[in-house]
Amino acid sequence: MVGKLNWSGRLLLLAGVGGITIGVVITLYALLTHLLSYLLYLGDPLETIPKLPWWYLYLVPTLSIILVNLIIQKYPSTREYGVREIAEGIENNRLQFGVKELLLKILNSALSIASGFAIGNEGPSSAIGAMIAQKFHALLKLPRQLVKVTLGIGASGGIASIFVSPVTGITFALESLTYIFLHNYGVYLILGSATAFAIASIFLEPLIFNYSIGKFFQYKYLTGTFLFIPIITATIYFYLFLRDTLFYRLNLFFKSRFPRLHFWIFPVIGGLTIGTILLLTPYAGFSGHEVVKMLINDSSHFPLWLLGVVIFLRILATITSLYANGVGGVFVPLMSIGALVGYGFGELVNLTMPFSVEPFYFAGIGAGIFMGVIMRLPLTAVVLALETTYDYNVIVPTGVGVVLVSYLVSFYFTPQTLYPRRFRSR
Repeated sequence: MVGKLNWSGRLLLLAGVGGITIGVVITLYALLTHLLSYLLYLGDPLETIPKLPWWYLYLVPTLSIILVNLIIQKYPSTREYGVREIAEGIENNRLQFGVKELLLKILNSALSIASGFAIGNEGPSSAIGAMIAQKFHALLKLPRQLVKVTLGIGASGGIASIFVSPVTGITFALESLTYIFLHNYGVYLILGSATAFAIASIFLEPLIFNYSIGKFFQYKYLTGTFLFIPIITATIYFYLFLRDTLFYRLNLFFKSRFPRLHFWIFPVIGGLTIGTILLLTPYAGFSGHEVVKMLINDSSHFPLWLLGVVIFLRILATITSLYANGVGGVFVPLMSIGALVGYGFGELVNLTMPFSVEPFYFAGIGAGIFMGVIMRLPLTAVVLALETTYDYNVIVPTGVGVVLVSYLVSFYFTPQTLYPRRFRSR
């Protein structure tokens, strides 16, 4: 039956059956991560961690990350890969994924996240989706020149599943696989569209679905974004300085002084660091999904001093998790840092400015800008803001902010996606 289908029919079959398979696998992966976190911390970690003994909070992340690194050492393909890396690796016959590698990758990621490391499950979800799609590609005997299309289908399915956001999944895959064009020109499209909308909305009336929310544009959030840009830019500079300079040099020091032990030094440091951070506040560990949800929905209030502490600890936790080889993405962890910075800015505006704003709006704006700039995914940031909030007061400032901050950051840094530049040569 399959043999009688042309390549477009087989691709259609891959997209349909593969999409169903990816949805099932990603759902099980997310549930496994949730279950493991409850088992490791004897209940909801945000509630149980303050009651657990200090030694236990050091033991769980340290032993977990050592186990993850043992698996990576034996099966290197189970470490974290971006979609572009997978596409290039498969095209050059450098990456091969079997069922065992897929299952071990799921285990590695679930264990890394559940034990408290500040990484997210969206990176592995896109990679798992791509790995499943690649298996269907081989099974259906599709032409090799369609491998990037196949991986795009898988990656979009993985992201759409884990975020429960179909358009975000499509945008992420397109932006990842058409990276050069969108990186070079996409930001200008976003800025032009956002600014043109801001002007036209004063005089013209758009088509509006009456049951939609967030169509009423308030200029104070766009104006406030220009005040917010120096703050979010400074935070991104701080994050990138720690990641690409301080930690990078520390990694080189360990590699030169302790070449035989180098592979294990950062996992142990990572486990001890995460244990210490969880002792101080569990909100600074794990993926940050709960933090983002609380801030953009204004369901919890954080005083400014606590926001500052959690921001610093989350930055430290995210970078340490990457260098410790935690298997997971930084999509949501970066969003959580930006959301904290944005919420704090909103609170500061209400204390110092003659006008008032809702801090949760800037939590959404900050989440999109921080993630979009560092991961070089500006279009995905805007679409995620759209699907998360359906509110122009978040979508338009996010579009303007992610473009301008990207430009300011480019003066000194070249942000990388997913991984710090720890393997580069100078």
